[in-house]
Amino acid sequence: MTHISEFDYELPQELIAQTPVEPRDSSRLMVVEREHGSIDTSRTFHDIADLLNPGDVLVLNTTRVVPARLPALKPTGGAAEILLLRQLTPTRWNALVGGKNITVGTRLGFPGSALSATVVEDLSGAERVVEFSEPPGGHLAQIGQTPLPPYIHTPVSDPERYQTVYAQQEGSAATPTAGLHFTPDLLIALRRKGVLFAHCTLHIGLDTFQPVKVVTIEDHEIHSEYAELRTQDAEIINKAKLAGGRIIAVGTTSARTLETAALVSAGGDPQHPEDSADLCPWRPVAAFAADTRLFITPGYRWKAVDALITNFHLPKSTLLMMISSFAGLDLTRKAYATAIAQRFRFYSFGDAMLIV
Repeated sequence: MTHISEFDYELPQELIAQTPVEPRDSSRLMVVEREHGSIDTSRTFHDIADLLNPGDVLVLNTTRVVPARLPALKPTGGAAEILLLRQLTPTRWNALVGGKNITVGTRLGFPGSALSATVVEDLSGAERVVEFSEPPGGHLAQIGQTPLPPYIHTPVSDPERYQTVYAQQEGSAATPTAGLHFTPDLLIALRRKGVLFAHCTLHIGLDTFQPVKVVTIEDHEIHSEYAELRTQDAEIINKAKLAGGRIIAVGTTSARTLETAALVSAGGDPQHPEDSADLCPWRPVAAFAADTRLFITPGYRWKAVDALITNFHLPKSTLLMMISSFAGLDLTRKAYATAIAQRFRFYSFGDAMLIV
């Protein structure tokens, strides 16, 4: 059993990045080399082009953040708010609902819009199931706001700055932050070098920011997220792997999708990965479209990912556990201590790490 304190650390508040750097690829890049335990802090993200080889594959999560924070009004005229978490049907969503005395049957309206929503199920805490009067997608640009993580207190002047430049598939409550460092010019430079690209989709829920609250991490119930890998992208990945290229996940979301795809290729169930037999160290990936509950912690046997681009994550988070699994707990602690000592910027708008 692994105690949650293994993934805790103290971070000075001033190191939590409140605004992104410009241009995107001018952020700092820490390179962590697992075989020898070395850490290089001299790079910027633009140097990623020098660190990848022709035939390597970058796997990008093309999810797009929706304007999911919806200011609302109760029938009494009192203020309320709906934060969309997960689409269940075209008109029904899991959501966090803010406001007093909002119970099943409460109908909420939105200023300046004919759209309405009714609470149809009371879940735990502030979480509710809401039914919209019509599919809300066409209204979100008008009535919605881009949700930012709770540790970012400075408004973003341009909402597109909280999207990757390759975002396409709407559905996330948060952006895959490792991808925020890429610019169109950098992507073109990588392609010209011979680096290959594959795409996946994983729609991120707000649970990704929640600290684990149990004493032993094995007791944590991991959140479920919708993920998808298309057949053509699985083929790119498998062919490159067999040709000697490295599979480089851009972010923990791409990593979770790839490892789920390897589980699927072996006949495993993404919803119940704990029931799957232990697999050999490498598996081809298979196309799939399903919810995944894969929880990656130290001791996990990685099957698809050879290298990982990521940001610096919150203490006691499942994302930090995943990084500790990939790099090793001791090396991860060393890397984070180095980042703090050298004043790297942390979290969504912070600096990046390449783990090879």
